[in-house]
Amino acid sequence: MTPAFPGHSSVPGTADLDNPLYYLENFETVVRWVRQHHSDLLTADETRYIDNLLALKRPERALLARMVMRSGELFRVEKLNYPELGQPVADTAKALARNGWIDDTPDLHLADLFRLFTLAELRPALADRISAAGLPPRAAKGLLRDTLIPTHPDPAAVDYWLPGFPARVIRLNHMHLFDRLRLMFFGNLRQSWSDFVLVELGHQQYEQVPLSSESRAFDERDDVDRYLVMHHCRERLDQGESPEAVWQDVPATNTNPWLESRRGRLLFELAKLADRGGNTELALAAYRQSSHREARLRQLRLLERRQQHREAWDLARAAADVCGFGREERGLERILSRLARKLGETAPQPSTRPELTVFTLKLDNPDGRSVEWVTMEHLSKPEAPVAYVENTLINGLFGLLCWRALFAPIPGAFFHPFHTGPADLHREDFVERRQALFDECLSALTTDDYKTGIRNTWHEKQGIASPFVIWPVLSEDLLNLALECIPARHLELMFRRLLDNLREHRSGFPDLIRFQPGHSDPDRRYEMIEVKGPGDRLQDHQTRWLEFCVSHGIPVSVCYVRWNEAVE
Repeated sequence: MTPAFPGHSSVPGTADLDNPLYYLENFETVVRWVRQHHSDLLTADETRYIDNLLALKRPERALLARMVMRSGELFRVEKLNYPELGQPVADTAKALARNGWIDDTPDLHLADLFRLFTLAELRPALADRISAAGLPPRAAKGLLRDTLIPTHPDPAAVDYWLPGFPARVIRLNHMHLFDRLRLMFFGNLRQSWSDFVLVELGHQQYEQVPLSSESRAFDERDDVDRYLVMHHCRERLDQGESPEAVWQDVPATNTNPWLESRRGRLLFELAKLADRGGNTELALAAYRQSSHREARLRQLRLLERRQQHREAWDLARAAADVCGFGREERGLERILSRLARKLGETAPQPSTRPELTVFTLKLDNPDGRSVEWVTMEHLSKPEAPVAYVENTLINGLFGLLCWRALFAPIPGAFFHPFHTGPADLHREDFVERRQALFDECLSALTTDDYKTGIRNTWHEKQGIASPFVIWPVLSEDLLNLALECIPARHLELMFRRLLDNLREHRSGFPDLIRFQPGHSDPDRRYEMIEVKGPGDRLQDHQTRWLEFCVSHGIPVSVCYVRWNEAVE
């Protein structure tokens, strides 16, 4: 199913699901691939562990793979039922314990027991502790857990917690190694071992991009380490650990733009949590270090709340003096206006903006459907059909026209067969590295050939994952109407704005599009309409798209919907 890999037999493929040990084949595909192509990023101990793993007997490798692919690191042996091993799980687990892959006598915290055992199993074993805590014998599991865990903080063996209970618990060792292998293979920890299965089942398809021997996610071990540290920091925040504790372990800044972007997102989330918890000093420090697109505005608003108006003013003025701060423009203008009044300063003149076309509808909504859907049905007519597309249509047309550029085999963009898009999509040099390819794709808009090209790609790539094409929404009828009604000149304008900042400009498009194929003016055979219900207002990124369209003669409007009294 995969193209040839220069210098090697093939890129990693997926196992046949008719094979009872398909999961082991997929697991070992990752392990062997990293062992072969990333050996310079592995320590001697890691290499030794991998070689030891691959030398295990097949049932042992299979059980190990099963546990790695499951959630958590603790398992009850009697709950593991894998007949395809060809031998008892208990015997296989003993062999893994002898080789150091599992701990068959782990100490457990009481919280672990509540995850592993049922209430019926725990009640008799914990009866004395339940009584001592003053709880009724039939207390619910949640109450027992919340009451007993804080009073029993130390881990102990299963026999201590559940004396005489016939249960055997094992702990998977070296899970950090398997996370590292998965990260080095996929280039992220969002994707999992199940991606192989999804492909084989036909639930997911990926564009098969030719790979080279240089195709891999990481070139420096330090980058892998930093990614893992930041991932664990984010997990700790999500699990409720304090921002103050996590802050101590956030890596320092470095020169890798991709990892700096991840660090910026981590610091942004940490800052928000610190702010909510009342630690505004920590929140400010984290916002200052974060490169997240919203961090500076959040920092300025926090400075305002802390009455640090002069510091906020100086920071906002410095930001406003920098060219190309577009996404922050409206927010900065509002902050500067407020601060100017408080400090007796002269607020900068707001930038001149085009006037938006606005209209209002009063509608019924007895079924409580979304405001966009009700508006679409109200506006739609046989001669002027309306579709609810939001960010899917223009992005989809762009993705189809520029498919070749987006999936070009650029070094570092693709390094396994399961990419939904290029790994460097949001890096600053993404377009620059493919500029000639994008120019060539957009040049097709000078003739009607682009319509044939887009339709052909729609048919040829149907269902293949893309960061821009949402297949269930982009039907053939919608595609044909869009190609018939939207002028190529308008498409080029919107596509070039997309390319200016793919991360930010992929969102903010109007909700609806109304087609009017019979209109005498070819520039007015469609209109994009942003819908706002009661109490809703335009967001800055939406306003920027609307004003861009108005400035370039692209037909757009804003529809404010008010419900009739019966609905209100």
